[in-house]
Amino acid sequence: MLSVHIIACGRLKKGPELTLISDYLDRYAKTGRGLGLGPVSVVEVEDKRGIGMAAEAELLRKAIPKGAVTMIMDERGKVLSSIDFSNKLSVWRDTGVQDLAILIGGADGLDPSLRQEADFALSFGKMVWPHMLVRVMLSEQLYRAASILGNAPYHRA
Repeated sequence: MLSVHIIACGRLKKGPELTLISDYLDRYAKTGRGLGLGPVSVVEVEDKRGIGMAAEAELLRKAIPKGAVTMIMDERGKVLSSIDFSNKLSVWRDTGVQDLAILIGGADGLDPSLRQEADFALSFGKMVWPHMLVRVMLSEQLYRAASILGNAPYHRA
């Protein structure tokens, strides 16, 4: 079972983004359960102004489960199709990875040390996205990946 942990700087308040994230992650949990894809946990770490990327990196590191594969969300990362992303998840699941920690940085991005330590860097394109929208898009892509792996009709390529 591959458990996913979204570890992000900043807290989302009630609103449309949180509603979308909750909906997609609920769908992911229901679709993924039978596919060996565990539920997603969301851990939010403080993003106090002026704390700096290095301090944020330490907070993110502390939230990573021991032995987890780490994937960062970074505009310098690899751009994948939805099918390629679903394949990446299935490879991790099928090779015995139990925990996948997906890190989302604060307003200034991720500390360079976290980028170097990451097992994989994923990009949603060359544009920079606000962390709340990255969380929405990531949640949707997790659900889409589970749908692809389960041959559900949600994904129409």
